[in-house]
Amino acid sequence: MKKTRVGLLVAAALWLVPAHGWAQVKVGAKAEASAEAGSETSAEATGEASAEGAPAEGAPAEGDAAAADTGDEGAGLEDICKIDPAACPNLDMDKEAARQFKEPLYAVQQIFALRVRRFELNPYWSQTLNDQFVGHPGPGIALNYYITNVLLVGVNGNYYEPFNVDSDFNGQVRRAARVAVPLTEYQWSAGLNLGYVFSYGKFAGFGDFIFHYDAYVLGGVGVLSNRPIPVIDPDNRNFEYETKLTIVNPGIGLRIFFNRWFAAMLEVRDYIFSDRIENTSIAANPADKSTWYDDKSRITNNVQAQLGVSIFIPFSFDYRLPK
Repeated sequence: MKKTRVGLLVAAALWLVPAHGWAQVKVGAKAEASAEAGSETSAEATGEASAEGAPAEGAPAEGDAAAADTGDEGAGLEDICKIDPAACPNLDMDKEAARQFKEPLYAVQQIFALRVRRFELNPYWSQTLNDQFVGHPGPGIALNYYITNVLLVGVNGNYYEPFNVDSDFNGQVRRAARVAVPLTEYQWSAGLNLGYVFSYGKFAGFGDFIFHYDAYVLGGVGVLSNRPIPVIDPDNRNFEYETKLTIVNPGIGLRIFFNRWFAAMLEVRDYIFSDRIENTSIAANPADKSTWYDDKSRITNNVQAQLGVSIFIPFSFDYRLPK
C-alpha cells in the first residue's frame, strides 16, 4: 500500500513539473495552454448555455472579440475619453469630407508700403540729358493717386524760365567758327499721366538694413510753353513764348522707401513735342516776323532726369486681408 502511494505521488510530480516549465519559458505556450484549459472548462461549465443558443464551441465570445480588436491601446483611449470627453470630439466624417475649404493662403510677405487709395506728393528737380547746347533745369512737382496698388493717375508740372542756360560749348563754337545753332528755351510744362508699377521688392544695404523699392512706367499727354532764343539775328528778332501740345511723355522711374510713407525717387522722362525753331537765314526785311521762324516744324525730344522724394498721404494704412 505504501509503495502504491509513493508511486502515485511521483507520477503527480512528473506531470506537474513539465507544465510549470512550459508556462515560464514561452508566453505563446502559456496562451495555448490557457486556451486549451479554458476551452475544456468552458465546454464543461457552459454546456447548458450552448444548448440555449450561445456561440458554438471554438468561436470567440463577443467581449473577447472586442478586446482582441481594440487591444490595450484602445482600452486606454476609451479611458481617456471617459475622463475628458472634450479630448475626443465626435466628428461626422461625411460632413467633414464634404466641407469646402476656401481659406486664403499667403506664401509671401505683405507689401511694405501699400499704395492703393493713397495720394503721392512728388517734388523733384529736373535736369536735361540730351541737349548739349542749352540746358533746361528746373523744379517740378507731381501729384498721383493710386487706383489700385499698381495703377495710378496723376498730373505733373515743370518750371524752367529762370533756369535756362546756354552751354559753354555753344558759345565757344559761335565765337570760333562763326556758326550759330538755333536754340530754344522753355518756360513751363504740364501733363496728365497714367502709370503702372511693374516691379517691387527689397534688397540689403549698409550691413543688415533692408531697403524696399518699386519700379514703374509712366506715359501721358500735356502742354509745353517755349520760344526760340535769337542767336541768328538777335538785334532784330524777339520771340514770344508759345504753348504747344506734347505728343507723348513716356518715362520710367524707381523709388526706394525709407519708411512706409517716405521714399527717394528717380525718373527719366521724354517730353516729345513739335517745335518751331529760328530761321537760319535773314530776310531782306528783318522786321518781318513771318520770316523769323523756319518753315518746317521739327519733332523735339526733351529727355530729362527728375530726382526727388515721394510722400504718401495718408501716412498710415491698414491691410484688409489677414497675413
